[in-house]
Amino acid sequence: MQNPSNEEIKEILQSAKTIAVVGLSDNPERTSYQISKIMQDIGYRIIPVNPTIDEVLGEKSYATLLDIKEPIDIINVFRRPEFLPDIAKEAAQTECKVFWAQQGITNDEAYEFLNERGYTVIMDLCIKVAHAVLVKKS
Repeated sequence: MQNPSNEEIKEILQSAKTIAVVGLSDNPERTSYQISKIMQDIGYRIIPVNPTIDEVLGEKSYATLLDIKEPIDIINVFRRPEFLPDIAKEAAQTECKVFWAQQGITNDEAYEFLNERGYTVIMDLCIKVAHAVLVKKS
């Protein structure tokens, strides 16, 4: 399992506009909420994917990735590693080609599945930290 180069990750973050966040909590104490809020404040459109909530950060929440009808640039996942293969199978049915599992989250099965389908797969890396380090403030 290998993440793309920093240059590739920087390009992804610079060209992306919309991030679907799988497992986004509506609890401000949760990491998924805090990181998504920061990414939203930077200027990304956040689309929550969580069947247990109606909305968060002012955005309607969807039960699955397949319920989202607009283009997604990055699928950012805040779920435990054992859930990644199912999320990867769902992701493969969307037009989005970037699958990003947050820091501390890896799953070889999901990685191989998506890699074989031409996905850019990033695992065990915080999207907020990557943005802060790689995308310089202009």
